[in-house]
Amino acid sequence: MASTALPLLLLLLPFVLFSQTLAQTSINITGILAEGGQFSTFLRLLGESNLISQLENQLDNSHEGMTILAPSDNGFNALKSGTLNSLNDQQKSQLLLFHVLSKFYTVTDLQTVSNPTRTLAGDWGLNFTGQPNSNQVNVSTGVVTVEINNKLREKSPLGVYVVDQVLLPDALFGKHAGVPPPRAPGPRTDNSPDEGTAPESDAANPASDETDGGVRNGVGLGLVLGIGLIAISLIF
Repeated sequence: MASTALPLLLLLLPFVLFSQTLAQTSINITGILAEGGQFSTFLRLLGESNLISQLENQLDNSHEGMTILAPSDNGFNALKSGTLNSLNDQQKSQLLLFHVLSKFYTVTDLQTVSNPTRTLAGDWGLNFTGQPNSNQVNVSTGVVTVEINNKLREKSPLGVYVVDQVLLPDALFGKHAGVPPPRAPGPRTDNSPDEGTAPESDAANPASDETDGGVRNGVGLGLVLGIGLIAISLIF
């Protein structure tokens, strides 16, 4: 019996080791943020946008790792009223992904990283600058600049760092964000007045041909009657 069980255990051993390795490398982003105790709004928005599972799957399958700049609840509370409600679902997802870098960075790495650093929001990048004689790093979006002031996790393949402001991308909240393009002129017709020219009133229009014709006919009839009366007076 023992001789039969031993080959079976040897056969199952690779699967057991693989399962243990998978469990060790799978990282619970929700658990890390929840343990931080001040990221309830960030977690709620990630959940509503269905991004948590997407980020965890990407992290599990990435060779580069990931870095999350997690805005605190105080950061969200500092936003102007209606800021989040002004965004549609796609824009909210982009805003959240703007806080995620597609590579693992330590804080020291961020002091010398090439700018702009690409985020999971696509072409929207972040700029990092190190403070002289300090381990502190500032991150700028073009709209806000905030200091990275705490580490929730700094271990490959995931870095999670705290920011006390929401990182507002210039594409959504910059000077020219949300300005609609100039409206194209509507189709013109032959009877449409030129743009900027007021339509002429009836008083400014010349008299019609019909009116002129009536006047000329009245003058001609009066002339004939006058000649006729003169001729009758001469006869009598």
